[in-house]
Amino acid sequence: MGKKDLSEEDIKARYITPAVTNVGWDLKKQIRLEYAFTAGRIILRGNITARGKKKRADYVLFYKNNLPLAIIEAKDNNHPVGAGLQQAIEYAKYCRMRILGIS
Repeated sequence: MGKKDLSEEDIKARYITPAVTNVGWDLKKQIRLEYAFTAGRIILRGNITARGKKKRADYVLFYKNNLPLAIIEAKDNNHPVGAGLQQAIEYAKYCRMRILGIS
């Protein structure tokens, strides 16, 4: 199986998680996988309310508890690098605002 055939989950398991842990990040204390940082958009239809899909980052690296330092957004090899980069930038902006209490 070539790299083009790997799913996003395969990429994370084979490349990203080992790379992050090999440089010293603690998987149990500093790394959160599939980290949800919103409860989902509130959707109103008349008197009925519902929640939209949660926003979640593939990885959030924490310097200390409740102090996120970096976001890693994985993509399979069928997407350009820019797709994951733009998504991670948007997530980082949102997370920073939440930390600062701006949201």
